[in-house]
Amino acid sequence: MARRTLETLVFDNTYARLPQAFYAKLNPTPFASLPYLVHANPAAAELIDLDLEQFERSEFAELFGGKVLAPGMDPLAMLYSGHQFGVYVPQLGDGRAILLGEAMNHRGERWDLHLKGAGMTPFSRDGDGRAVLRSTIREYLCCAAMQGLRIPTTQALCLVGSDDKVYREQVETGAMLVRMAPSHVRFGTFEVFYYRKQYEHLKTLANYVIEQHFRHLHDADEKYAQFFNEVVERTAKLIAQWQAVGWAHGVMNTDNMSILGLTLDYGPYGFMDDYDADFICNHSDHNGRYAFNQQPYIGLWNLSCLAQALLPLAEKEALKASLDAYTPQFEREYLKRMRDKIGLVEEKTEDDELIRDFLSLLQGSRADYTIVFRALSTFSSVEGVPNEKLRDHFLDRDRFEEWAIRYRDRLKSEDSHDGERRGRMDRVNPKYVLRNYLAQTAIEKAQNKDFSEIDRLFRLLQDSFTEQPGMERYALPPPNWGKHLTVSCSS
Repeated sequence: MARRTLETLVFDNTYARLPQAFYAKLNPTPFASLPYLVHANPAAAELIDLDLEQFERSEFAELFGGKVLAPGMDPLAMLYSGHQFGVYVPQLGDGRAILLGEAMNHRGERWDLHLKGAGMTPFSRDGDGRAVLRSTIREYLCCAAMQGLRIPTTQALCLVGSDDKVYREQVETGAMLVRMAPSHVRFGTFEVFYYRKQYEHLKTLANYVIEQHFRHLHDADEKYAQFFNEVVERTAKLIAQWQAVGWAHGVMNTDNMSILGLTLDYGPYGFMDDYDADFICNHSDHNGRYAFNQQPYIGLWNLSCLAQALLPLAEKEALKASLDAYTPQFEREYLKRMRDKIGLVEEKTEDDELIRDFLSLLQGSRADYTIVFRALSTFSSVEGVPNEKLRDHFLDRDRFEEWAIRYRDRLKSEDSHDGERRGRMDRVNPKYVLRNYLAQTAIEKAQNKDFSEIDRLFRLLQDSFTEQPGMERYALPPPNWGKHLTVSCSS
């Protein structure tokens, strides 16, 4: 298969052929200063058949920094609304992002290229339409981290910097990020047409999404109800994956929920360091609406908002049946993943309690979530062999020993073998995660135009489960300053 150059990339924009009520057409606003490439993602480039040598061309930063357009792009800002912190906001939309178009690969797959930080749009409200280097680095790296963890996510093709000044809490430099996904349609895209009582547009949107991304439902009976049912399943599975790796989104508004079940819109996210079920990663979330342990419930709440928006298209009882199935689906998926994390193969009723008690041990000791689960693979199930290194992670050692006896018995009940179990556990418990302090270190270097740490983290996070020589320090607990970083929606 021949790789494509910037000149031979194939673009289209099916979304631009929807009615004008769906978007505002406009071009990106380029930087005043010369754009430059901060980092580019080879794996994302391969998804659109792009030759990696194109990264070296100055035209690459110009194209993906909004200075020039490629034929077929047809850029636009998407309209949507949404519930933000539980309150309905009638109009949101892409306030600092522009959908450039869909890049098509040789397999016929289409990838939205969404340019974040592309300047003001009609939906910017009081914003300046820009993104800063700090926030784009955080999104770029976390897209890579989620990909490495095998969690559904938007991807990032590249990060383009500038010397333009952008004003946030302080003066920062502007940057743009090219986000990729099969679709950027959100729950809030459906909500805006429902609350405006524009039901024909609502039906057009549903038909478009089904035709593009749920084609197997094209001729199905009750296709809108079945479509919603699949969105419920994808969302339940996604949030179970978040919970299993100890990751908090931070702003689970309905406008930040992907209709495809992808992790979307990385703002004040956080991987937990010390385990705390009440972990709040967003400094602006004063009431803890989006705390770590609230995410499963918020997923259901957001789906109920989407169900409301689909009432003109589907029977209420069918939508309700799908909502009722969410919690069992989430719990089943979460328990499966947690059972994998502690090395169990068979399903037994007592597993839920065993897992909950282990999390309680972590909570009581404020033990590091990622490190302890990784260390659990070293547990010896041999009678009389102490597990001192593992026990040292816990303040209440007697309580750990009581749990260890139960765990050893449970392993023996399915004839578990330590060596084989360790291999399985190390494939699901990451050695490395994108801790906030690691991202902050990369940001501080990048602000001095040293992008080496971005590259180092990017490569590391591509393979989060494998021990990588010379990278042990990235698997250590954060220093004290790294545990208390403030991350807000402006991040």
